[in-house]
Amino acid sequence: MPLFDIALLTMAGLIAGVINTLAGGGSLLSVPLLVFVGLPGDIANGTNRIGVMAQNVTSMRAFARAGMSGLQDSIPVLVPVMLGSLIGAIVVARLDASDFERVFGVAMLLLLIPTLRGGLARPGDKTAPPPWAPAVRHAVFLAIGVYGGAIQAGVGLVLLVALQRAGFDLVRANGIKVVVVFALTAVAIPVFIVADQVAWLPAACLVAGFGLGGRVGVHVAVRGGERVIRPVMAVAVVAMAGRMIGLY
Repeated sequence: MPLFDIALLTMAGLIAGVINTLAGGGSLLSVPLLVFVGLPGDIANGTNRIGVMAQNVTSMRAFARAGMSGLQDSIPVLVPVMLGSLIGAIVVARLDASDFERVFGVAMLLLLIPTLRGGLARPGDKTAPPPWAPAVRHAVFLAIGVYGGAIQAGVGLVLLVALQRAGFDLVRANGIKVVVVFALTAVAIPVFIVADQVAWLPAACLVAGFGLGGRVGVHVAVRGGERVIRPVMAVAVVAMAGRMIGLY
């Protein structure tokens, strides 16, 4: 790889790691850049997971050191999320690169709708709907797992929407989110490795950037709280909208 591509992917990983930790959608930056440096869409999708895994390991440790570990609160949803992730990864790994890129575009468009409708609502709002029944909650997180296993990009935003719906504030929801994303990524990665859809040198560049971005993101989230997280969520939504209407 040229040095420019290495530097580009490392910097992209840093920025994406911060975005993923604060809100979600960082893969909307890193996956297209992997394609830009020459990887087919399906291999870019698999390669990106290695960086995402590094970021969430780093973020989990940083949240735990700050006394805000999301491990316990994540336990009720881990089984449906991990099952869904396995299903999604197996399905998407069977698609060729051009098919994947079409699926990726449609999935981002579908993701945008619930994010715009519910992603910025405040927990505790008196107009909020009642909590989900357990069966509904499991179905919702199974579907999130399928999406995360297949596409990954933007799954953090969807998780924040669901976790706010469950009554968590944004800082606590982010602590839970990084555990859940770690789990669904850990399930999906072996599928992409077996399918030979991981390019390891680009992945190593992303690991360096994502790992540092995860630490920076937790620091900003804990220090800044919702007043910082909400604008990042809003920008992430706008970025997805811009991509969908072809601005870049």
